[in-house]
Amino acid sequence: MDNPQEFMVPSPLPEAPISSPAPPPSEGIFFGRFGLRSGWGIAIFVVLFLVFSSVISIATLAATGRLQKAIAQRKAQTTSQKTSAPAKPATQTLTLDDTLIGEGLGLVGVGLATWLLSLIERRRLAVYGIGSARRLDFFAGAFWGLATLSLLVGVLRAGHFLVFDARLLHGSDVPLYGLLWLLAFLLVGLLEEYLTRGYLQYTLTRGLFGLAEKISSTHARAVAFWIAAAIMSVLFGAGHLGNKGETTWGICAVFLAGITFCYALWHTGSLWWAIGFHMAWDWAQSFLYGVPDSGGLSAGRLFQTHPTGTVLLSGGPDGPEGSLFVIPTLLLVVLIIRFTTRAGTQPPLEPIPAPLNLPPETHTLIP
Repeated sequence: MDNPQEFMVPSPLPEAPISSPAPPPSEGIFFGRFGLRSGWGIAIFVVLFLVFSSVISIATLAATGRLQKAIAQRKAQTTSQKTSAPAKPATQTLTLDDTLIGEGLGLVGVGLATWLLSLIERRRLAVYGIGSARRLDFFAGAFWGLATLSLLVGVLRAGHFLVFDARLLHGSDVPLYGLLWLLAFLLVGLLEEYLTRGYLQYTLTRGLFGLAEKISSTHARAVAFWIAAAIMSVLFGAGHLGNKGETTWGICAVFLAGITFCYALWHTGSLWWAIGFHMAWDWAQSFLYGVPDSGGLSAGRLFQTHPTGTVLLSGGPDGPEGSLFVIPTLLLVVLIIRFTTRAGTQPPLEPIPAPLNLPPETHTLIP
């Protein structure tokens, strides 16, 4: 009898199991429990933002023929500072061109830096506060920004801390400048919120999570968020120190506004409400009522105004934001956020899992 093994078909190799998502890198100097360590992420973000903003600004100024003029103005300012010490102006003038170009270029820099970090860290852009889920909150925030700033201006006028002197715009100039300044302050709201409460707020929160667990294991996310919020709000206030008309109390008010915007982010899980509020609040100050906005007066505003009485109550050169009346106004804003917006969820701290690693194709041996 022939060897029976000659007629046996070899059985196929056992099918290799599909591997599970790749585990995160082992913890070390660059990676931790949530992927790339937050310190490295923040450092990379800041460098990318500065590089992108500088390169885009120089390229834009060169393309529009404004580069040489900007260099000449900078040299003139440097020379005047060395030769004399001029008195600090009470306010600074904000122009449409400078605001649209400056804020727009800064927003492009923030957007590119955030997008690249989302790729590096394998996270969706929505975790940094600007997703499609809550974008309608923008309109609610805009409504309340206009309403509460109007209330604050009304209180100042009723208390004789603010005087309307004259109307500066008439006819078709009113809607023209109104729309242009609305666009400008939309860019301001997007830039300032995305820069201070987007990637940096989220990344600092996850970086502080380990410390927060030691403080409260059950509320670690909240503890980490609010420590990060306090730090970012201090930086938000510090970013206004260069404004010529800012007062000490005005800087404190900016810090409180930052905390209020952080509460909107915490409650809704999105930046859209704060962006809408920020835009409308600044627009109402700078264009609609013609009052200073953080020490700056807009060219092309609807009214000419001036403060009267004690600076602590009127706001002085800082505008309504520098008045003590801003405290109850911001407290009212917190209540509005709490009772008029739907509560959202906080984005996960973990990066997106790596895709499934499928095994190479296996072949059945043919005898």
